[in-house]
Amino acid sequence: MINKERLIDSFIEMVKIESLSRKEENIAIYLKSKMEDMGIEVHIDKSSAKKAGSNTGNLIGRMKGNKEGIEPLFFGAHMDTVSPGDNIKPLIKEGVIYSSGDTILGADDKSGIAAILEALSCIKETKVTHGDIEVVFTIGEEIGLLGARFFNYDLLTARKGYILDSGGTPGKIINQGPAQDNIKAVIHGKAAHAGVNPEDGISSIQVAARAINNMKLLRIDEETTANIGVISGGKATNIVSDNVFLEGEARSHSKQKLDKQMAHMVDCLQKACEDMGAHLEYKRENAYPAYFVAEHESVIEEAIAAGTRIGLNVQVKSTGGGSDVHFFNAVGISTVNLATGMNNVHTTKEEIRIDDLVDTARFVMAIIEEHSNR
Repeated sequence: MINKERLIDSFIEMVKIESLSRKEENIAIYLKSKMEDMGIEVHIDKSSAKKAGSNTGNLIGRMKGNKEGIEPLFFGAHMDTVSPGDNIKPLIKEGVIYSSGDTILGADDKSGIAAILEALSCIKETKVTHGDIEVVFTIGEEIGLLGARFFNYDLLTARKGYILDSGGTPGKIINQGPAQDNIKAVIHGKAAHAGVNPEDGISSIQVAARAINNMKLLRIDEETTANIGVISGGKATNIVSDNVFLEGEARSHSKQKLDKQMAHMVDCLQKACEDMGAHLEYKRENAYPAYFVAEHESVIEEAIAAGTRIGLNVQVKSTGGGSDVHFFNAVGISTVNLATGMNNVHTTKEEIRIDDLVDTARFVMAIIEEHSNR
């Protein structure tokens, strides 16, 4: 039975601990101590800290099974939060936990962490039969899935599991996510005095405007999106701008469509530069690969059975967002993303219903039970 008050207290305590990306050490120390008090063996993946530039590494916990022959299972969430995430003051009003209004709350993703640890506490207290249960708490998720990208997967024995890092009502299972490619570009124009001899200049801002105006952006089709999210350049109004920096992305569930969209965006930049006499430099990088987990795979079948048994509205859906799930699937670990009930994430209006937090912990516990009984 989930201990509601303990879960709330644990969540409140966690969100008060500052843990911005690359500054997760304090929450890692807290979680390591908390897991060890539960009898969970904890390892810090120090190599991930160095590669991600964080002051700590991923945490890997292992609760040893009390029965042989049960396949290991893992649950994960990320420790870092976005800004503004300092001095968080959580408030409870009418069954909902909010921030005070000038910071995020940190339910993304400490709701996932709190639910996992509460479920494991209950498993231990009620002596539920289980195999080895592994826990992965990652760093740097909010700045490029860095913890999952640089994770030492040799430290994990489980070949399937669940990341708790999605908005929506508990019971939602995310089984498909797109690949994302990023583009960083610099348009080199030619400086000139804007009032004396502007005809001698080449405005990089004007070139960028033409390129972006010719791009197909935002919703491309049901599988594909694209965006130019950063543009900067120029020194003063009386100088024809010589350099502009652009940063954008495209996402798609189809590699062919992703390649086509990225080629289109590059073509627009190149043509605008050629037409107006500017020079283009750009770099394209893959942020993360696409993933798809079929509904007949056991990781989904067990979650559906568990959620249905405890009365959740179970739904299997795809997403346009990214999470640690991408990299776990990329190395052959069958992984899906579970909703925790967090809402308005990455804003000062972030909130989570206490009932959803409880249901998330119930869902984790039910999955462990379902997995152990199969």
